[in-house]
Amino acid sequence: MLVLRLLNVVAPAYFLCISLVTFVLQIFVFIPSMFRDPSTTPLFSPALLHGALFLFLSANALGNYVLVIQSSPEDLGKDLNLGKGAEVADWLDGSRSPGSALPSTHFCRLCARVTQRHDHHCFFTGNCIGSRNMRNFIMFCLYTSLACLDSLVAGMAYISATLSMSFADPLAFLTLLPHSISQFFSGALLSSEMFVILMLYLWLGIGLACAGFCCHQMLLILRGQTRYQVRKGMVVRARPWRENLQEVFGKKWLLGLLIPVQNVESSYRRQKEK
Repeated sequence: MLVLRLLNVVAPAYFLCISLVTFVLQIFVFIPSMFRDPSTTPLFSPALLHGALFLFLSANALGNYVLVIQSSPEDLGKDLNLGKGAEVADWLDGSRSPGSALPSTHFCRLCARVTQRHDHHCFFTGNCIGSRNMRNFIMFCLYTSLACLDSLVAGMAYISATLSMSFADPLAFLTLLPHSISQFFSGALLSSEMFVILMLYLWLGIGLACAGFCCHQMLLILRGQTRYQVRKGMVVRARPWRENLQEVFGKKWLLGLLIPVQNVESSYRRQKEK
């Protein structure tokens, strides 16, 4: 448990450091290298378009990241009837007593609260993912993957121009790292160039991981399931996939694709208001 709590603090700091390094490399290294002569650069040059695209992806990724943290799942332990002598810490799966909780609620020891439609605990946000912040979490994964892909392409273009190498051969990227390491220790490669090459593989790994995680979450949403329900083998009521999507993304789903907006309120809150 101590290791998990430490990871819950270190992982968000690691993500913010990677984001800061990516932003600095894009704005101060990659994008300026695309300008040949700033005085004659047209208004809609590739460099300006790339910079605008990167800022759009970064703003959405960071905005949804903040909303995932702010839109914390509700602590249902204060409103649920757990029974006499029952501690919230002992109430793990929502099945301690009949009527004690809504389905698919779960107590997270790291957050020390019971949340509705618990999916998993995300260490990179230091928060549980539930009904209130699921949409923002998916948008965060989507735009983080796109931002990493954008940085990967820009970084490869920078390395190609700096080292006068071509990535036309698909194996060129796979052999770039071992070849660069040998050149670095022989003194033929600068430390800054080696750092960019290492970041290329880091962006590739993070981008693929976020894309795969986003696709997996979307598949579960279409089925009306959460990762916690799948892990516990819970049976869910079959519903049309459109209803499952609307429950997570809401009616204004298109607005959430373009700008970071707060997630729809949970069905538990709507039931309380009724």
